[in-house]
Amino acid sequence: MRLLLVELRFLVVELRRQLQQLRILLQLRRREQLRILRPTALPSHSSISRTGKAFRPERGQVYNGPMWLLFLIPACVSAVLSCIRLVRMTATADALAGQEGPRPPEAVGIGLYETAYLAGGPDRVVELALVLMASRGRLHLAHTGWTTVVDPRGRSRLERAVVAAVGPGGQCRTDDLRRVMSVHPTVLEIGGRLALAGLATPAPVQRQTVLVIRQVRQAMLLTLVLLAAALAVGGFSGGDALAPLAWFSLPLVLTAGTLLMARVDVYPYTRWASPVGQEVLREVRPPRQHGLTDDDERELLTAVAMIGSVALPDARLRAALRPHRS
Repeated sequence: MRLLLVELRFLVVELRRQLQQLRILLQLRRREQLRILRPTALPSHSSISRTGKAFRPERGQVYNGPMWLLFLIPACVSAVLSCIRLVRMTATADALAGQEGPRPPEAVGIGLYETAYLAGGPDRVVELALVLMASRGRLHLAHTGWTTVVDPRGRSRLERAVVAAVGPGGQCRTDDLRRVMSVHPTVLEIGGRLALAGLATPAPVQRQTVLVIRQVRQAMLLTLVLLAAALAVGGFSGGDALAPLAWFSLPLVLTAGTLLMARVDVYPYTRWASPVGQEVLREVRPPRQHGLTDDDERELLTAVAMIGSVALPDARLRAALRPHRS
């Protein structure tokens, strides 16, 4: 994080210094243009020329500055603001790293739902619950994107929450069910327990980290687009394009360098498992759950918890869990 702050401070100071120099150069050039356009001798007693019209410089002769500055300013503003947000998120991530608790002595205390949360967050927990209930005949997941309750008696809090979320009609769209359950308190409670143990990244921090990294990437792409637009509008030829290229390189270097630094300091917090939780996840062996008497079923559910529905051998069930358009 310290290197990231040093780089951001250096580039901001350099950008401010270059802008001040550019403003001075523009003022000098404007004065030179006005001096050239000023008439050498004005008619006596009046500013009216022999034609009877007041003297005015022709339109387009007064210097208004390079057009590419109109594209440079938003590029610099978006790059600096997005990088500042990422620096703040880096500070939050460092604070989390300092608050992480010790690693649990044994990884066997993590069950299937905890494994699913560490591997894929709330959405993976909901996906695992649907697969588990469908495999035991409590839900019917149609490949058309609908979920039907077969057995309304849930065997756990999460299963009862799923049945309640389906509604009194006993049928709803699978996408709507997954969206509702991903923010259900029962699912969020799993993440809260893991976050308190130092194994999971808090959901707000994870989402905000992903958002600010995406904003920095968008700022870098915006800079490239604005650079292309500036070159196209300005109609540069030969060495005239060196000035805008040099100036646009500042926000490009800022965003690219920030992303490079963030890959080391912030990227681990884009995952649902914290650095300690990722180590535990690599060694986790979920214990035998209640009702899981078949080793094949347990291995299948563990695979779903780790990598999602792609581990399912049933193509119809995979199709049922695939997002559907309304």
